[in-house]
Amino acid sequence: MIKIPVISGNDSLNSFIRSQCLAMGNDYVPVFFKNKDEVIAYLKYELPEIKMIYFSDPTIEAKAVLDEIGKDPWLHYGGVIAIHDDLEEKALLEAMQDQNVIAVLRKSELERGFSRLMKILKQNKQILFQRGIQQHLLKNIAGSFVIDNDPLDITTYSNMVTNYLFNANLISKDTKEKLHVALLELLINAIEHGNCTISFDEKTAWLESNRDIMELIRQKNTDPAIRAKKVYFTYTISPESSRFVIKDEGAGFDWRSRLDTKPDQPGLHGMGMTMASLYVRRLTYNEAGNEVSFEVAHQQNESNVIPAIFDVSQERAFEDGQFVCSEGEESDYLYYIVSGTLYVYSKGKLVSALTPDDIFMGEMSFLLSNRRSATVVSKGRSVLIKISKQDFVNLIKDSPHYGIFLARLLAQRLARLNLRTSRLNTEYLKLKGELAAVKASE
Repeated sequence: MIKIPVISGNDSLNSFIRSQCLAMGNDYVPVFFKNKDEVIAYLKYELPEIKMIYFSDPTIEAKAVLDEIGKDPWLHYGGVIAIHDDLEEKALLEAMQDQNVIAVLRKSELERGFSRLMKILKQNKQILFQRGIQQHLLKNIAGSFVIDNDPLDITTYSNMVTNYLFNANLISKDTKEKLHVALLELLINAIEHGNCTISFDEKTAWLESNRDIMELIRQKNTDPAIRAKKVYFTYTISPESSRFVIKDEGAGFDWRSRLDTKPDQPGLHGMGMTMASLYVRRLTYNEAGNEVSFEVAHQQNESNVIPAIFDVSQERAFEDGQFVCSEGEESDYLYYIVSGTLYVYSKGKLVSALTPDDIFMGEMSFLLSNRRSATVVSKGRSVLIKISKQDFVNLIKDSPHYGIFLARLLAQRLARLNLRTSRLNTEYLKLKGELAAVKASE
């Protein structure tokens, strides 16, 4: 069960969201707020993975809520679903440019799109939220989306993928923005020109009449044969890079001539393939032209956002082979890992490696007031933020929700340890059984 704060004072909207979530079972439970202070308190202590904000409600201080989230996006990394009456979406997206936007919906579109959106989120939890344990346990994360010819699907899936990679510290903000543009362009091409068979000239005429291309897509989908077609979006996320494949059910097109033809100046459209080829690497089409694949390279061991409560003036850099701490020494501080890789040795043996994904280093001895239980050495260059026990205690006094986050972090690490122990025990019992079988056969 996932609780979703809904920041809205509109009774009809709230009633609709409540009924829709109830119809889905116990997967999502909306919690409604009108008061800004109550909202902020909830966000700090619950750290919700999804937030819904009704921006057209004059009684809701939506900007103040966004500002509060923006003060510490590292902590408030969960996605935002924006709802509005008839606001200028470009201006709304600009106001939310540093937020993890999942979808932007007009209130009039909710009846058609809400249950669809929530179904997408339910089916793709593994890529929507980054701070679970799967990232630490799986070397590769792979999956596929089956997308209808619906603009809502395009934006939702594009946002989910780029938010995940950014929050997982796999791509920078600049790469996130470029990948988002490439995904949108290639997905909309698959729907427009592939499944809906909208020609270049037809789209040009439509746009020149100042009409929204999404209206033309919906008009095309009144044909049952077109509406039945799908777009298949596959991703494979490895430590080094992410690879994507987009395939439509159209007849394809002459992609070679489109890539070779460079327009003299930008027009109403037609630049999508060119931009995508500049923003991603290894962009290739199949022979028919109804499947495109491409990659983005990952940054290695970097943290995109540092917690707002940590003083970056306490940053310390360690070069390759330099000791961060030694086994047995007294401990009254911990480190926040900004970048790099740290090797952990116990009694002279390498036992693990830490990266920014692990967030902290030395928190156990720090919290238990023990001596260091291991020696930590920098592998390559590492950047850490040193935090004394007194400073951390004071930080928690000022921002007690950080204490809750630290407890959740330790609980997740314990869950990972228990799972690893269970796997080792299973492997041991399997090996023991095999040895017993060999002895019995002798």
